[in-house]
Amino acid sequence: MAHILVVEDEEKLARFLELELLHEGYEVSKSGNGREALAMAQQGQYDLILLDIMLPGLNGLEVLRRLQQEKPVPVILLTARDAVMDKVAGLDAGAVDYITKPFAIEELLARVRVALKLHAGPQDGAPGRDGCEEGVLRWGKLTLSEQRHQVTYDGNEIPLTNREFQILKILLENRDIVLSRDVLLNRVCGFDYVGETNVIDVYIRFLRSKIDEVYRVKMIHTVRGVGYVIKSESEK
Repeated sequence: MAHILVVEDEEKLARFLELELLHEGYEVSKSGNGREALAMAQQGQYDLILLDIMLPGLNGLEVLRRLQQEKPVPVILLTARDAVMDKVAGLDAGAVDYITKPFAIEELLARVRVALKLHAGPQDGAPGRDGCEEGVLRWGKLTLSEQRHQVTYDGNEIPLTNREFQILKILLENRDIVLSRDVLLNRVCGFDYVGETNVIDVYIRFLRSKIDEVYRVKMIHTVRGVGYVIKSESEK
């Protein structure tokens, strides 16, 4: 099971995160000091770090910068700041995601699952979850071919824009995992995107109009307050 380092100087919050992560089956270590956390990360083996920005000893962003230079590991930033520049600074420094306090624990756990899965990546030569060949994702009668940049349903080609294709691909690759709008936005549009924040909702509506509504299937599910998910065939 994944080993997660929680770096948070608010003792009650750190303990709460520790208990929730332990309940999910993760191994957990904690630190409330930036310098101590950096040393722990450099010397230990962690699959993911939850890192507060405002820390004693060494600022969280500096911990992140040094760690990414010496020993890259996926980092989700925990911050009370909601300014765009603070988020951009963290993402530019190498964080894979961020979440602003206060947050719902369900959302944080969902982001943890996504970060761990994306960092692990597919094993070389291994088939997909449904046993399909490399570069091809399937869901029922729907097939997505990355090499052809083509999506078909029961043999009928579905015309998608590049961003629609990318969102569908990400959701298929992470089926059964709820992806937040921010995660989808960052992966599809880039961390420096400054357009409307509801753009993901718009593309999801487009996808539903081209797939769900045309073929009368329930493919893309909304998880209220969190994001979107495509469930495995057995979970529909």
